Amino acid sequence: MKKDVVLLIAKQFFKKTLSTKGFLVLLGIFLSVLVYVTFNGWTSFKKHQQIVTQHQKKARASWEANPDKHPHRMAHFGTFVFRQQHPLRIFDSGLESYTGNAIFLEAHKQNTANFSEASLATGLMRFGDLSIAMLLQLILPLIIFFIGYASITTEKENGTLKMIYLQGASMKDVLLGKSVGLFFAVALFFLPSLLALWSISFLENYANHSGIIPRALLISVVYLVFLMLLCATTIIVSALSENSNKALLTLLGIWLLFFIIIPKIAQSLGNATYPNLSKTEFKAAVEAEVIKKGDSHNPNDPYFNSLRDSILKANKVATIEQLPFNYSGYLMSKGESQTAKVYNKQHNELIATYKKQNSLTNKLVLFNPYLAIKNLSMGFSGTNFSTYADFLKQTEVYRYKQSQYMNNLQMKFISNKAKSSEGKVNVVDKVHWKSFPKFNYQYLSVSNIIKNQWFSLASLGIWMFLIGLIVVQFSNRFKII
Repeated sequence: MKKDVVLLIAKQFFKKTLSTKGFLVLLGIFLSVLVYVTFNGWTSFKKHQQIVTQHQKKARASWEANPDKHPHRMAHFGTFVFRQQHPLRIFDSGLESYTGNAIFLEAHKQNTANFSEASLATGLMRFGDLSIAMLLQLILPLIIFFIGYASITTEKENGTLKMIYLQGASMKDVLLGKSVGLFFAVALFFLPSLLALWSISFLENYANHSGIIPRALLISVVYLVFLMLLCATTIIVSALSENSNKALLTLLGIWLLFFIIIPKIAQSLGNATYPNLSKTEFKAAVEAEVIKKGDSHNPNDPYFNSLRDSILKANKVATIEQLPFNYSGYLMSKGESQTAKVYNKQHNELIATYKKQNSLTNKLVLFNPYLAIKNLSMGFSGTNFSTYADFLKQTEVYRYKQSQYMNNLQMKFISNKAKSSEGKVNVVDKVHWKSFPKFNYQYLSVSNIIKNQWFSLASLGIWMFLIGLIVVQFSNRFKII
């Protein structure tokens, strides 16, 4: 490989592309759309954060404003938790528009997340949410194909490729030079997108504890590799094609197959192969299993009657009133523990089903780099399914601690002689409501994301190796006429 020759070919290709009027018009349109989606994404994110912050403060204020009350009544009063979006949602909205944003937390019940943006939007939402990532994943590849499809076929048709070859430039030099030149042209589209990404990364008040800088760095690297891969592929297809028309049709076919058809079919097959329970079916399954285990609210339940007898025997007393703690609170804590185990078991099975549905798509990343960059982009932007599932897991942990906190208060402060939770006698001081900590969502760590997405990372690496191998080892087999 002759470095000077490669750079000369790259420079000539870049200048020729830049002098094309259509290229400048295309660049202007792309940058205009980029500015729009960035501004729109920022506005949407800021609005969402303001609404979430406002409602979370109101929910907490409502919780703390409760008067002296029986702990079990307070446990059923419950509270709301609202989902904080990652700042990089502005870059890649991922699944954010389709996942719930608010969950009501109460004792003995695990409610689902509701109020997704899609449920409150028009039918146009089904076509997807326009974002910077969508421009880079779907639109920019098309632009790359249109810019580079005739890069070598034109040289063949004009006879200049043979002249270049006779002057000492190998086919490898031509392929590398054209690829580098195409990438320089694509950089005019990509660099402003990176600027938008990094401007998001320095948002004040929103980037705390989000690992936003390493996330943005990794996003930049994987997109850089993805676009280099597309540029090299475009040049190779042009070199293998007999004429420009065939090169363009081949590249458009690749775009339709790899970027549209395969992802849609894979997701549909996954959903059909591994059907999931609906919300109603899931709730019914949980309730049915809870009833089998025992109902802590039923005074004649056999399981909890046996538990009562064992507690009385262990404390060497004859009646519940003689126990040194409130038995109803203890009973509720055991019931809560049992309900939580049943729910977590069913919920984990449901999450496993969703993962199986996505498994076909995840396996195809080895053959489809578009799926790899899509998974990586959503993962590092905090907008993929794993991030949402982690939010649900954290809310359930918080709900369980809240319920058990109330049960412990009842065990400690309420007398066994109390026959009801009504009135102002069998109550605890409201200061205990404030003592229970606020919900504090923790974003997934970058190392955790890399662990989940290692197959997609490996896929991009393998594709780059294969493309490099074709250029370096097999370029001499390409026809020059």
